Amino acid sequence: MKIKIIGILCFLLSALSLAAQEAKIWSLKDCIDYTLENNIRVKQTELDLKTADEDLVTAKGNFLPDLSGSATQNFNFGSFIDQDQRRISTDARGNTFGLNTGMILFNGFQNISVYKQAKLGIESSKLQLAILKDNISLNVVNQYLSVLLSKENLKVAHDQIDVTQKRLDQVKELVDSGVRPKADLFDTQAQLASDQERLTNVQNNLDLALLSLAQLMQISHRGFDVQDMLMQLPAVLLENKSTDDIFEFALGSRPEIKQAELRIQDSELGIDIAKSNYFPTLSFGAGMFTSYQHQQGMRDERPIIDPDNPPNIIFIPNGFGKQLNDNLGYNFGFNLRIPIFNRMQTKANVNRAKINNERIAFALEQEKQDLRTNIEQAYADAKAAFNQFESSKLSLEAQKESFKNAQESYDLGVMNAFEFEQVRNRLINAEANLINAKYNFVFKTKVLDFYLGKPLTN
Repeated sequence: MKIKIIGILCFLLSALSLAAQEAKIWSLKDCIDYTLENNIRVKQTELDLKTADEDLVTAKGNFLPDLSGSATQNFNFGSFIDQDQRRISTDARGNTFGLNTGMILFNGFQNISVYKQAKLGIESSKLQLAILKDNISLNVVNQYLSVLLSKENLKVAHDQIDVTQKRLDQVKELVDSGVRPKADLFDTQAQLASDQERLTNVQNNLDLALLSLAQLMQISHRGFDVQDMLMQLPAVLLENKSTDDIFEFALGSRPEIKQAELRIQDSELGIDIAKSNYFPTLSFGAGMFTSYQHQQGMRDERPIIDPDNPPNIIFIPNGFGKQLNDNLGYNFGFNLRIPIFNRMQTKANVNRAKINNERIAFALEQEKQDLRTNIEQAYADAKAAFNQFESSKLSLEAQKESFKNAQESYDLGVMNAFEFEQVRNRLINAEANLINAKYNFVFKTKVLDFYLGKPLTN
């Protein structure tokens, strides 16, 4: 019984937790933080950074000596030379053991260049991760603003239905009293149906916007919703900043430029690595070895001259430990390899490395040009969006006055329902244009904030 109660409680807690998760209203910061923490591409790039760390470990290891051990088991049948350099005809088995070490003392500074490249690889991976996070954050902001835009359009659509419904009630009373023709009632009903259709379309746009944002965040869209936020329209940015100012700031801060500069350093080290094959290579090696041998069916003994009664021969124990100790030997030495001619391979590799360096230098210049182009385009887009927003505000004010006059004319019977709906539709379009212009301008300024290194959540 207790187990059943505990199971029910766990189920209820899980259901409440799931409901709380579904009911969560996400802020822009929440969306960005969650996406950056859970995005699969971000996780993959973080693994690239770990790989770069291991490359550095490998590069450090090139400066250290290696150490390896060996052991063998062998069997001999018939005639062979034993450890005492005697030819014997018997079956035997034996073991050999060895320990070897070696290290490169000089290889044209190649290990140093590889180590420097590995350190640059870590920095490049960090910059690549920063680039990816910046792009994902900007995409989240764009989708988030699309949701807010659809929400505001939905609110306007609901308001329009309320207005049309009230006017329909008024028209019904006027038609019933004989003041208005029945055609006005049909026109108003048609307008209400049109408003409801617009509401459906706007609701569909909101659902799709929420779905796109949820998919970008890689979470379920069920119960997913976002917080409203106060839209600030920062015209001061356009007044006090020029494209040159933004470009100079971005040139020293954007990870794309820093990564391109690191690639040049990496390619220069590649030239040094290729040139290292012109130099001799000096290495050091050392080792120790020993062995054991046993003749099948015989004791581990070896003959020696009796020191007390020469030249008589006696046999002394020669077991496993004794043989290993007696046969223990050491060696060490140096190896110098001097390149003389390798079929022009080194020269071709150096030339390829130099060509690659020139190509990467051009890539840096192209990256700078692309950055300037993107900033100039973003700045022009922001100015155009601001001008569009200002124009939309003026247009909306004018349409409000026109609608106000049309409302009075319609109430006095001077204007028919069709003409009135034309004025009203212009007002609705003006409101929609203003909303679109506002969010378009906000996003365009967010792009400029992106290049200025400002937080996108502000």
